[in-house]
Amino acid sequence: MRALLAEDDAILADALAANLQAAGFHAEVAPNGAVAEYLLTKQDWDVGIIDLGLPMVDGLTVLKRVRAAKPWMPLLILTALDGLEDRVAGLNAGADDYLTKPVDFPELEARIRAVLRRSSQPPQGTGGGAQAPMAFGQLHFDRDAHRLTVAGQPVDLSPREWLLLELLLSHPGKVVGKEQIAQAWSTDVSDSGGPSSLEVYVHRLRRKLEGAGVGIRTVRGLGYLLERQP
Repeated sequence: MRALLAEDDAILADALAANLQAAGFHAEVAPNGAVAEYLLTKQDWDVGIIDLGLPMVDGLTVLKRVRAAKPWMPLLILTALDGLEDRVAGLNAGADDYLTKPVDFPELEARIRAVLRRSSQPPQGTGGGAQAPMAFGQLHFDRDAHRLTVAGQPVDLSPREWLLLELLLSHPGKVVGKEQIAQAWSTDVSDSGGPSSLEVYVHRLRRKLEGAGVGIRTVRGLGYLLERQP
């Protein structure tokens, strides 16, 4: 689990990062708002912890921009500002939780894990048919909204590209055989193509996923797999 801590107090940041590491997180520190915004929007993180009083770009602005770019990312505020208006503003800006300093680390860890659990659950109250959006690298795939974004930007897919990506996302890091793909495509009559058309769709999908931090690898004789890229 990767956690980014946006905190300009170096002593506090080092202490919290060390505790996060000990709790099993890979933690990194952003010392100001500009760095925090860049890292949170351009790299893959499981959770962001943001101080409101950041230099260069304030934490509330960082929060709003990251939430707009990555609606699915768990984000917590950790700040010395404890007024009601501050809490309301932070939560309305998109924070999943709001903690005030000083904070005991066990509570911070518990809040982080609670937010992570909520983010991994399917939406409630939708008759049981809704499915949680899938995130992989900078790729966000929402089945119910039929929407794909790469690094926060919407990407249009043809019906067969959509079915192909959905199948690959359902088996991350595992080979998906050509027979599986053909079966998934068998219900789609909107696109046509001969036996060699699969390679064409894979090529198109690879181009559309550029910048997502993921790639489609060909496993000769077996099929394809979706994997993270450095």
